[in-house]
Amino acid sequence: MPGAVKGPRTLYDKVFEDHIVNEQDDGTVLLYIDRHLVHEVTSPQAFEGLKNANRKVRRPDCTLATTDHNVPTTPRKNFKNVSQFVEEEDSRIQCETLEQNVKDFKLTYFGMGDKRQGIVHIIGPEQGFTLPATTVVCGDSHTSTHGAFGALAFGIGTSEVEHVLATQTLLTRRSKNMRVQVDGELAPGVSSKDIILHVIGLIGTAGGTGHVIEYCGSAIRGLSMEARMSICNMSIEGGARAGMVAPDEITFEYLKNKPLAPKPDSPEWRKAIKYWESLRTDADAKFDVDIFIDAKDIEPTVSWGTSPQDVVGITGVVPGPDDFKDENAKKACTRALQYMGLEAGTKMTDVVLDKVFLGSCTNARIEDLRTAAHIVKGQKIAPNLKRAMVVPGSGLVKKQAEAEGLDKIFTDAGWEWREAGCSMCLGMNPDILAPGERCASTSNRNFEGRQGAGG
Repeated sequence: MPGAVKGPRTLYDKVFEDHIVNEQDDGTVLLYIDRHLVHEVTSPQAFEGLKNANRKVRRPDCTLATTDHNVPTTPRKNFKNVSQFVEEEDSRIQCETLEQNVKDFKLTYFGMGDKRQGIVHIIGPEQGFTLPATTVVCGDSHTSTHGAFGALAFGIGTSEVEHVLATQTLLTRRSKNMRVQVDGELAPGVSSKDIILHVIGLIGTAGGTGHVIEYCGSAIRGLSMEARMSICNMSIEGGARAGMVAPDEITFEYLKNKPLAPKPDSPEWRKAIKYWESLRTDADAKFDVDIFIDAKDIEPTVSWGTSPQDVVGITGVVPGPDDFKDENAKKACTRALQYMGLEAGTKMTDVVLDKVFLGSCTNARIEDLRTAAHIVKGQKIAPNLKRAMVVPGSGLVKKQAEAEGLDKIFTDAGWEWREAGCSMCLGMNPDILAPGERCASTSNRNFEGRQGAGG
């Protein structure tokens, strides 16, 4: 093939090249897609295109659909159907359209009445739909989450959603290789979210542009699968096409007994493990960019501004324009301070909050809820808080948390215990901020208006 890497290869090179159907001399690649995740927002026009061309979905067995972006997270005890439950018109139409499309094309679908419904990037892994060495796409930028399994996973646009539905392939080009190696022991209280915020603070939101990032090193290898997912999830905030972690025993143990994964001890499982264990970057493989980080340099990290690169340690202070040398950075800082209603030099611990949101495809898994519940237990939310919300990432996460009594810990402390959905991560459902409200959020983006106009 024209662009095959000769000699030692990276993890990305291996997975990418194993899926090449055709490669042109100009670098255009037709890539086979193993897994396609679908939700209500980016799929309507794609399905309409199939219908207009009288095409079928080529691999229904490799396609999994759910509603997540637009769904209300209010109690569903009296849920009957989407038409009656989703009040906002555009959101309701998108949900109804997906329900009709999955029926028309006979696709597996986790709707609002299904306990398996949830955020698309949480249900894929928990079902075993996401597997090492696979190519995974979805009409959502945070598809990079699935790279934690050693999968090549990235977001695609609506026209590409249609192309994958019709052909199970995608036209693309090779990315460059970036390595982020984190070695050493993390300090108490430092999480995987702190790692990725630290990385983005170092490289900026354009630092990974045109690259696939492989995360490695002793600090990464010591993380659980759910923690690795949080890191890969935000690779896109660092500008990267995707993020990947080589699969290992932690990965294999996580996948055991997942509904859609090969059955443990079956011939298929043993064959898969043998292949998955080969998914390592070769010792002498070359990376286009190398970033080396000592784990002890990472502290609990929060964002202060309106870009994921606007980060500082929790014990730090809000920076000002004079802290930046670049003129554009100075202007961006001034604008961010104005939007956030903050003054340079303010201690982060003195920033007053209006709301707190625990959820999103970055941090709404059972481990996240357990960690937060451990901190919350026996406490009460601050009197100045208007609202504190916990939104489990899926119905199964919610069920597990309730079995462990985590819901009661949160509600006793004054938190709202909600149903699964994307919720306050984006302003496409009822969970939004009012203008001027400030929210501490476990989600992945702090853009202007991301959680509601002016919030």
